[in-house]
Amino acid sequence: MLPLAARARLAADAPGGAGRGRPRIPRRAPKPDPFDAAAAYDLFAVCLRAGMPTADAARAVAIEAPTALAAVLNRAAELLSLGSDAETAWRTDSADQQVVALTRMLRRSARAGSPPAIGLADLARTERAQAEDRAVAAGERAGVAVAGPLGLCFLPAFVCLGIVPVVMGLAGKVLGEGLL
Repeated sequence: MLPLAARARLAADAPGGAGRGRPRIPRRAPKPDPFDAAAAYDLFAVCLRAGMPTADAARAVAIEAPTALAAVLNRAAELLSLGSDAETAWRTDSADQQVVALTRMLRRSARAGSPPAIGLADLARTERAQAEDRAVAAGERAGVAVAGPLGLCFLPAFVCLGIVPVVMGLAGKVLGEGLL
């Protein structure tokens, strides 16, 4: 036999139950993984090294890439499939740093005639290093933010247990000897 609270909860959660009109607390959207862009760059490099045409590789990578990168990759894949030159296909007006870095590197690679896989691997390495730097900086900021309140909590104990006994001991000796 279920307790009354458990039965009420089951009834509220059931379809058409009492909790149907109850407002739900909205959940936050999950934060994007800082390593998604690096993984997309690596996947793009692997596809190109395997011999896939750039348009097909871009289309394959766009499926799992972060939203901003996916939009640029899909657009470029369509333009390249239609016969556009790489300079036009990889042009973008996005303000996203990851997109700008990718398109700049791919346009430079197309102008130079060099394989973009090496540049993509470098971009992935750089993106991982930047994500690590951002994580370390966030940890250091958290450490600084925690140090203030902890210091305020421990300061009274330090004064009571460390400074007051010393001052009282010295005061007893100084006042007891009649120096003052």
